Amino acid sequence: MKSTLLALTLVIASSLAAQAQTTLRIRGSDTLGAKLVPALAEGFKKQGGKVSFDIAAEGSSTAFTNLAAGTAEIGMSSRKIKADERTLCRSKGIDINEIEIAWDMITVVVNKNNPVADLKKKQIMQIFAGDIKDWSEVGGTPGPISVYTRNTSSGTYKDFMTMAMKGREYGSNSQKMAGNEQIVSEVASNANGIGYIGYAYAGAKGIKVVSIDGASPNPAAVKSYVLARPTFLYTNGEPTGTTKEFIDFCRSPAGAAIITKAGFVLVN
Repeated sequence: MKSTLLALTLVIASSLAAQAQTTLRIRGSDTLGAKLVPALAEGFKKQGGKVSFDIAAEGSSTAFTNLAAGTAEIGMSSRKIKADERTLCRSKGIDINEIEIAWDMITVVVNKNNPVADLKKKQIMQIFAGDIKDWSEVGGTPGPISVYTRNTSSGTYKDFMTMAMKGREYGSNSQKMAGNEQIVSEVASNANGIGYIGYAYAGAKGIKVVSIDGASPNPAAVKSYVLARPTFLYTNGEPTGTTKEFIDFCRSPAGAAIITKAGFVLVN
């Protein structure tokens, strides 16, 4: 009788375990985590993926602190991991594995009613560094420029400094926003606003894209755009189990369609 009850208990436990969903914790970049990765997660589940997702998009740097702490299976980053972040992860026994997921184009945007449609790269640097403070200095309607940037935990915040500002610091007049959607909202409601966002947000209402030295972000020529950069997923070692299944989906034709629709670019 006892052996029968034990066998029955094991069968029930096995059945419950099979029905239980695994939770995949994904942390890091707002550029990836606000729209793209949630869309990939939904696509994965629609194709039969048996997993629930816990996604927090609080900036690329949080990808690595969470991986190091063991509180994420996947880290999202709009920039490459830094040496000190790799060292931190290694000190916690985390073997960083890097997966390029797609390319993004950092897009400079202004209010839709701003007459300025093109800026030189040097002017962009001067605006975000605080050297140029009025729109009249770049051919616009006179008025103080309101500068919106990402916050310091953002990979885009740091990439923009490197790629557009020659490593200079942002001006004291700049205002830090939590994510792309917040920058869109501020610029759309402020006639004097300027900011930068991921290309996936460039079609939002109330804003317009500013070309740089006459060149606008173009998915067909992504690598020639001055503010283009790859984005990444990071795991602890080669992914296995559900983590591998999800990443394999991201890299499948179905995942590629979602990535492209979301406004990112696949580069072979």
